[in-house]
Amino acid sequence: MGEKVQKCGVKRQDGFLYYIDKAGDVSRAKMARGGKKGGKPEKVMKAGVKKEPGFLYYLDKAGDVAKAKMVNAKKAKKKKK
Repeated sequence: MGEKVQKCGVKRQDGFLYYIDKAGDVSRAKMARGGKKGGKPEKVMKAGVKKEPGFLYYLDKAGDVAKAKMVNAKKAKKKKK
């Protein structure tokens, strides 16, 4: 689906949602289940990925950071002179 950006090799645990945060690091949060609230996010690994607009960043099955082009991404508007 996408291309690998950085190898991390993160091992996943059940019951957690893994994602790439605003700083480009791998974070996880406890998933809400059956009326119980989710937990606060915690950093799993500092990856320091520089994000490009128009791409979705995610943790693939191998535990590495990957990116895929977003179909519905809006193009940056150019300023008129």
